[in-house]
Amino acid sequence: MSEESTWDRFVKCAVEVLSVEAAQVTKEAKFAEDLDADSLDLVEFVMALEEEFDVSVEEEELEGVETTGGAYDLVVTKL
Repeated sequence: MSEESTWDRFVKCAVEVLSVEAAQVTKEAKFAEDLDADSLDLVEFVMALEEEFDVSVEEEELEGVETTGGAYDLVVTKL
């Protein structure tokens, strides 16, 4: 699977769950400041990513993940 198609799938999840435009989802985008996502949004987003990529993400692994790039990197390490 190419990195581009993985990123596209990741962005699709963000757009659907966080109700943002695809252009807003950059690797530097911060969940709270840039995407206006609260903790419930993030839980739903992680669940969507787990389903989309067939991975499991532990709550502890999410500590310190503040950007979409950080979340993307976390998912990629599980593929």
